[in-house]
Amino acid sequence: MTSVVIAAHNEAAVIGRCLDALLASNPGLDVTVVANGCTDDTAAVAAARPGVRVVDRPEPGKAGALNAGDAVAQGFPRLYLDADIVLTPGGVHALAAAVAEPSGAGPAPLAAVPRRKLDLSGRPLLVRAFFAVNSRLPAYDRALFGRGAIALSAQGRARFDTFPSVIADDLYLDSLFTYDEKREVESVVSTVATPRRTRDLVRRLVRVRAGNAAMRAASAAGDGPSGVRSSARSSWLRDVVLPRPWLWPAGACYAAITVTAAVTAKRRGGAVGWGHDESSRQAERQPAA
Repeated sequence: MTSVVIAAHNEAAVIGRCLDALLASNPGLDVTVVANGCTDDTAAVAAARPGVRVVDRPEPGKAGALNAGDAVAQGFPRLYLDADIVLTPGGVHALAAAVAEPSGAGPAPLAAVPRRKLDLSGRPLLVRAFFAVNSRLPAYDRALFGRGAIALSAQGRARFDTFPSVIADDLYLDSLFTYDEKREVESVVSTVATPRRTRDLVRRLVRVRAGNAAMRAASAAGDGPSGVRSSARSSWLRDVVLPRPWLWPAGACYAAITVTAAVTAKRRGGAVGWGHDESSRQAERQPAA
């Protein structure tokens, strides 16, 4: 039985959509939602879906929520899913199959992710320019981060004990597996909502930068996994913009936004908590016309 673990902090606006899509097209799932530190109706919305197990934790924190979900989840493969992600129909079973069956070229991978699709509808020019570059970065090739969904086999889950208290949980998981142990399942799409405002994009990047920097520092000090990807800061120019000269204006926007986020993250000294982008959830809060 495939288990799905969803860590949810104030996700009442989107968790229902996520669960409805799961339950409608992936029969037989074991689904756990861990509502952590919520001040909204996340737990109630999740509990209203038949067959969904809800763990309500007063303490906020994604790592603790994932560990609490793991403690009650009943099967493998196991999918760790963000509460605002909707996968293509049947996507959970397709990801589970990818880590359960050997491929023609060798054994089954230990981790699988969907193909990433960015929702840029109605976004301002600077946000669209940033993602025109970001979407082409080679760092996303078979990466486990940036998708909002990661499936692990039982063998893959055995690579670690519990989720550490870090912001970059997806980078942590990515560091545990080699390139050949990971697979992107092209037939499954994860639609990732992008920030609706430039300032919200910068806030998100500050959190990502701080989390990634902390993970790399821990790895360098021997306090974390050794396989953490190094930061390829010139990749946007070398691998994306130079081969595509028409992207120079977008590249300038990308550079300005990333530098702003990096400087802000450095000033804060890593004091950035786990959270989510409210702007990309606003549409979900509005009633239908």
